[in-house]
Amino acid sequence: MPWFAGMLELFGGSLIVLGLFTRPVAFLLSGLMASAYFIAHAPQSFYPILNNGDAAILYCFVFLYFVFVGPGRWSLDAKMGRE
Repeated sequence: MPWFAGMLELFGGSLIVLGLFTRPVAFLLSGLMASAYFIAHAPQSFYPILNNGDAAILYCFVFLYFVFVGPGRWSLDAKMGRE
């Protein structure tokens, strides 16, 4: 499972940096970060500062923000006319 998550983060992060397929990739990565928090961090403690899950929560909401905002005007999606 860590190998699969690592590949999703590597290729998904690259696609988001390029601005290609930003909304679906950001939605997938947001779900990945939410599940990573609840699988790995939440069982240790209720508070994110104590279970070191604050980065997973941050990335979950940043990716969720990209789902609703979109890639922007300098992205490959905008250049190809998909946005």
